[in-house]
Amino acid sequence: MRVMRVPGAWLPDRAAAGSRPLVALAAACSALSLLSCARIEPPPGGPPDTSPPQLISTKPDSFARVPNFKSDVEFRFDEVVSEGGSPNQGTGTGDLEKLIILSPTTRVPHVSWRRDHITVRPSEGWRPNLVYRVELLPGIADLRRNQSKRGAVLTFTTGAPLPTTTIDGTVVDWTTSRPVPAALVEALHVADSLPYRGLADSTGHFALGPLPAGDYLVRGVIDQNRNNLVDPREAFDTVRLAKGKTVAGELWAFVHDTTPPRIQEVTATDSTGATVTLSQPLDPRQRLRTEAVTVRVLPDSAAVRVTALRTKAEDDSLSHPSTPVPDSLRDTTKKARPSARQAPEGPPARGRGLEPQARPQLEALTSRPPLSDKVVVRVQRLWTPGGRYEVEIKGIRNISGVAGDVRGGFTAPKPTAPDSTRLKGGKPAAGDSTKRPATGARPKPPADSTARPPLKPKP
Repeated sequence: MRVMRVPGAWLPDRAAAGSRPLVALAAACSALSLLSCARIEPPPGGPPDTSPPQLISTKPDSFARVPNFKSDVEFRFDEVVSEGGSPNQGTGTGDLEKLIILSPTTRVPHVSWRRDHITVRPSEGWRPNLVYRVELLPGIADLRRNQSKRGAVLTFTTGAPLPTTTIDGTVVDWTTSRPVPAALVEALHVADSLPYRGLADSTGHFALGPLPAGDYLVRGVIDQNRNNLVDPREAFDTVRLAKGKTVAGELWAFVHDTTPPRIQEVTATDSTGATVTLSQPLDPRQRLRTEAVTVRVLPDSAAVRVTALRTKAEDDSLSHPSTPVPDSLRDTTKKARPSARQAPEGPPARGRGLEPQARPQLEALTSRPPLSDKVVVRVQRLWTPGGRYEVEIKGIRNISGVAGDVRGGFTAPKPTAPDSTRLKGGKPAAGDSTKRPATGARPKPPADSTARPPLKPKP
C-alpha cells in the first residue's frame, strides 16, 4: 500500500506505520480548511444579500462644535464597503474620491478606505474657526456590488458658530431650457472667499447648507466631466445674494464666450431665404434689424434688397401655418388607442419581466426666451440658380454681450436634372417602366422564362 506523504506531517518511526493513513488524512483536512478560509462566502442555503451598505455613524457628530479638531472625519457602515477599481491617490480619480465633496476648499481631500468605514481629511489640514461641510454622494457599494442610492452630509465647525443659512435654487441649461440633474452648485462667501460646494438633485433643484451667514456669490455649473470643480468652457450662471437672502431662483447656465460669434455656414433654405448658422448662441434680447444686413451678388458685388432678418424659430412660425385646432364638437365618447409611445393607464403589470420605465424628461421652462444660433435672411428677389452670394451682418451680439461683424458666402442650388428615362415634351422614352397601356387594353403578362415547352406525343 502506497501512502502519500504530506508536507509538514511528522511520522515518529516505522512502528507507527499503521497510523500513517490517519496522519495523512488529518493533514489533508487541515490543508483543505486553510484553502476554504481564503474566500468569504455566505452560508449555503441562506438568502442572498441584496441590501446596500447603511450608514450607522459619523465622527464627529453632525452640527458639532469641535475646537482644535485634528483627527479624520469618519463615515462608518454596517458592513464592509468596496474600495472600487480605482484607488485613492489624491488626484481625484479614485472611486471613493469622486464620492466626497469637502468644503470650503477646492483641493482634492485625502480619502482612505478602512473596510467598514471611510475617513476624510483636507490635504491642507483643518483650519481653526471654520465651518466644514463634508458631503458623501450616493454610490457606496459593498463587496457584492449592492450600491447605495442615498448620500449624507456632515456639517461641523472647528470653533466657529454653528451655521444656519441654506440657499435654495434651480440650475437650468439655457440651450435646452430644461433643469440640469446633478448640477454643481458653488456658493462663494464674499467676506473670506471660501467656496462651499454641493450637487443639485435629479430635478435640478438644490438646497446648499447650512452655511455661515453673509453675502454669497452663487454659481450653478453644468459639470460635464463630473469632477465637482468649475472648469473653463463649462456653462454656468451666477447670482449675488445679500446677507439674509437665501433664494437664488433659477440659474440659467450658458457658456460665457469672450470673443464675438463667427459664421459657420450659410445655406439657401428656399427661393428667397438663407439660413446663417453662427458659432455661438445669440443674445435673445437683441433686436435684429434689416439695416444691419447686406447681401451682395458675386463677383460684381451688386447689392440685393433685404426684407427681413429673423431668428430661425420666428421665421418658421411665420413661414409655416400653425396646426389647426381640432373640432370641439367631435365625439369624445370614443377612447383613442394608446400609441406605441404612450403607455396605457394604470399600474404596471408585475411578474411579466417588463423593463423599468425610463425617467420622465423634465419639462422646459419658459421664464426666459430660448437661445438660438441661427438667423434667416430674407431678400426681395429670387436667388439665381448657381449664383454666388455674400452675406454680412454688423453688430451681432452673443449671449455674453460681445458684439462683432460676421461675413460668409453661399451658392444658390441649381434645379435638379430631369429623369434620364424621359424625353423632351413629357413623353416617356422607349422602355420606360412608367409607360401605361392604352385605355381598354389589358397588359400582357410577362413571359415566364422558366416555363417548359409542351411535350410532344409519342408515336
